[in-house]
Amino acid sequence: MFGRMVKINLSNGVIQRDQLPLEWIEGFIGASGLAARILWDALDVNRPPLDPANPLLFATGPLTGTGGPTTGRFTICGRSPQTGWWGESNIGGFVGPELRYAGIDFLWIEGAADSPVYIWIYNDQIEIRPAEHLWGKADTYETQQIIRQEVGIPHAKVACIGLAGENLVPFAGILSDHGRLAARTGMGALMGSKKLKAVAVRGTQRLVMGRDEEYRKLRVASNKRLLEQNMTAVLRSTGTAGGAEYLQYLGDMPQKYWTAARFEGAEKISGATMAETILKGTTACQGCVISCGREVEIVEGDYPTNGVVKGPEYETICSFGSQLMVDDLAAITALGDLCDRLGMDTITAGNVIALAYLLFDQGKITPQDTGGLQLRWGDPVPCFTLLKQIATKEGFGNLLSQGSKALAKAFGDVELAVQVNGLDVAMHDPRAFSGQALVYVTSPRGACHNQSDYFNVGLGGTVDEIGIGFTDRFDPVGKGEQVARHQHWRTVCNSLTTCFFAVVSPDEILGLLNAAMDWDWDISTLLKAGERAWNMKRLYNLKLGWKPENEKLPKLLLQPLTDGGQEGNVPDLSVMLDEYYHCSGWDRTTGYPLPWKLKELGLAELL
Repeated sequence: MFGRMVKINLSNGVIQRDQLPLEWIEGFIGASGLAARILWDALDVNRPPLDPANPLLFATGPLTGTGGPTTGRFTICGRSPQTGWWGESNIGGFVGPELRYAGIDFLWIEGAADSPVYIWIYNDQIEIRPAEHLWGKADTYETQQIIRQEVGIPHAKVACIGLAGENLVPFAGILSDHGRLAARTGMGALMGSKKLKAVAVRGTQRLVMGRDEEYRKLRVASNKRLLEQNMTAVLRSTGTAGGAEYLQYLGDMPQKYWTAARFEGAEKISGATMAETILKGTTACQGCVISCGREVEIVEGDYPTNGVVKGPEYETICSFGSQLMVDDLAAITALGDLCDRLGMDTITAGNVIALAYLLFDQGKITPQDTGGLQLRWGDPVPCFTLLKQIATKEGFGNLLSQGSKALAKAFGDVELAVQVNGLDVAMHDPRAFSGQALVYVTSPRGACHNQSDYFNVGLGGTVDEIGIGFTDRFDPVGKGEQVARHQHWRTVCNSLTTCFFAVVSPDEILGLLNAAMDWDWDISTLLKAGERAWNMKRLYNLKLGWKPENEKLPKLLLQPLTDGGQEGNVPDLSVMLDEYYHCSGWDRTTGYPLPWKLKELGLAELL
């Protein structure tokens, strides 16, 4: 039965096993949706995020590891050290499936060890092992290799932090496998605060579905359809960076820290160029037929790789490419690899460095502030020093490690930081797709595109079966209802958990879930579970002090650009928010779900 939870207290070494209530699973499905309900009872608003009593939760979904379409993912949740709000980070690879094969659907970690440790899980056996020899010495790739050697099982899977997590950088991530990273909201810092270097796991138990043979047939058919889709072929050929040129044309791809309309170097750093020049192979998460991961090798020039390394994804080519006006794919690859080894979110790291470049360009930052570094558009060289300084909190990097708001405030204009509720805006400019602005300001974890990639609807990624159709990308009218419905749908995906790159219909998802859990749900029940989980995350933040006044865009995104694919457009949030609140059943003044909505969702007893 799904819902098996293991609790580990690192302060006293106590390990407990539990089974989550069936009504919680039926209400929230799993992964991040169910995690919001699990963590609700443990939330103490008076405890700062890095207090040892705050839990870190590894959460799988009922489809994780089942071989279904893109079901190799899981989620890491807790209170965010970066934002102070709900923290959630989705990660692919193999660790989530391996947890389930070891008999664990949810891994709850609380307390803090006296000295660095890692957790080793082998089926029913769980050990807390010393990790002083890894702390401060091994990067994220080395850590995985060393731990696999120590446990004596080459196929063990490892999720670990790097220097950034050890030093409690608020945007530190957790890495596993070939560059799969739970990057956003600082879950790596939360892990580091517990003196936990890694979680290693190996399981050999077979997952048995509620209607096992039915599930097997459905997943085979679904994977076959996914494999035959054009989008799958494009992602396998060019990776997530394959759309860079088109997104730049539409004005979606940010450049020069959100201040420029065009970047002529987009073609040079695109996924197509990567495929034509440095691509050596592809990688996939467990059971995935898409294989969007890149393996690249650079043997000449200023940035040769030491063998084959992970190639940059779309967010990384923006972070260290277009945002810095850098058109050198080799340099971007090296910076992305360094970020992974240090265990940092490339979106936030790239954004805060790009803000520093902008402030330097404006004369507000000088070489005296940067330790002599000249931060010039198009020059990636200083970034290598800055990333290392951020991870160790040394030099100018100590200020950058505090994030873009702290940097902007230190130099006189906190509103210059392009962030929403503490999270740097993802690399999709909401001036190109107005609905994405609404996504950013209402997302429970800040300016996040993984709570809803609504920009993709404007690119043709409609979900007509549940009423998410194509609309004009600039027009605010009708976006409130559309975005709310899309958020509920993506919350379902994040609760199962499935990858957004998989074009799998709601009817297919429903069939897979029903077979996996031996349920008899319809589409409305499925979407209601997504809405319930969305509102659960909302209640979590409201308990922490979230206000409707928080739901606003930063200054730079309220300034229209005079050229490019988004020319002259600024999202009209007032129109969209009014409609969104009405459709969501939320109070426009307090931000709380109205009593009837709470009752409808079965959440009234929580308040």
